[in-house]
Amino acid sequence: MQKKLLSLAVAGALAAPVAALAQVEVYGTVHMSVNKMKYDAGTDTAVGVGTGSKSAWDVASHASNIGVRARESLGGGLSAWAQVETNAAMERSNNIAHTSNFASRNSAIGMQGNFGNIFAGQWTTPWADLDALWAIGTVATYGPVTSIIGRRETTGSAPQPNCANTGSGQSPPFGVACDSVEGGGGVGHAFWRRVSNSVHYQSPVFAGVQVKAAYQTNQDKSTTPGAIPSDPSMWSASVAWSGMGGRARVGAAIDGHKDFTTVGQTDDGWRITGGFNFGFMDIGAAYEQMTYKTPAGDCEATQWGIALAVPIGQGAIRASYSQADDIDGTYTGPVANTATGSTGSCGAAPTAVLPNAGDNGAKQWNIGYDYRFSKRTTVGVGYAMIDNDAGAVFTWSGLSSTQGGVSTIPPLGSDVSIFFVSMIHRF
Repeated sequence: MQKKLLSLAVAGALAAPVAALAQVEVYGTVHMSVNKMKYDAGTDTAVGVGTGSKSAWDVASHASNIGVRARESLGGGLSAWAQVETNAAMERSNNIAHTSNFASRNSAIGMQGNFGNIFAGQWTTPWADLDALWAIGTVATYGPVTSIIGRRETTGSAPQPNCANTGSGQSPPFGVACDSVEGGGGVGHAFWRRVSNSVHYQSPVFAGVQVKAAYQTNQDKSTTPGAIPSDPSMWSASVAWSGMGGRARVGAAIDGHKDFTTVGQTDDGWRITGGFNFGFMDIGAAYEQMTYKTPAGDCEATQWGIALAVPIGQGAIRASYSQADDIDGTYTGPVANTATGSTGSCGAAPTAVLPNAGDNGAKQWNIGYDYRFSKRTTVGVGYAMIDNDAGAVFTWSGLSSTQGGVSTIPPLGSDVSIFFVSMIHRF
């Protein structure tokens, strides 16, 4: 009897670590593509920067990542959890934009129960989460949500001239980022980006409806009165509904960014996304508007997009079209060329610095086919293009080329195109 009890005790002691390990999961995604990319000379020859066209082959990594998540049941329907996820660059480069910072992706610690899920750390905003409802028209990542939708401040890995108001003084010809906190490397961020230093809440799903909210703390509050950033913080909230077995879906979100552009002012935005799966075809659509508060008035940016997926065998034909309208409004304040001291459009530096500065919209379209060999492995092929207006330089996140270890972006007004073959493996 004593031997049996001893054997059970030893077995229990050996099993305990196994049970603990069973609650820990290592996961990841490796997503690579071989591309033929091209952009032309554009319209920025007047300032003598980035005037050359480029056509080149490229191997790119698309948000490849690796993560660890753990969960422990505390009883009574309550669980504690933690997750640490980081980029996996998959490319050797001297370009700092291609390096991986640990815990650079969704990483947090939280508690989940019948009340919902509450956690703190770095995570995608409720605003950005709504992209899952509509963005079904992209093969690889060359589509609207990595180029046009939510991307007024920055695309690729460098500051863009699509917005310029009273910001941080980026070097010409790029003007400054839409919000000066973002441009200055502070706590601010574009509407699409993960929010750090933040607290999040996700409600349970009731009748297909879920509410999400996030608040980014003001830990970067300045000790200098009136400075930018002064007392920056932000919040984001969304409500989404899914019904008919997930075939119908719709969501709406609002964001508020305090002291990002102007002290005492709050930039804001709203969006609606959704879609419907007919079986033979899945469609999606998104519309969004952001307002940046400058001393002279509001700068209003509008973007929209539509998406389509048509299943064929184990794969699907996927296509999207998206558009960024010219930014509406005027501003007065620090500009890229301080010698002029002039007033310009919200969309870019004044015309004394850049020709066609207010003509800053763009159109993007893509089409491709991806084939699922399994739940884990997908191979795709496609073509995508961005038609930039004379004062815009939209591109896809991660497409910016590297020359001598320095990140570069296409010239103003350049048309950007890419043909690609991609492969994704999830584990």
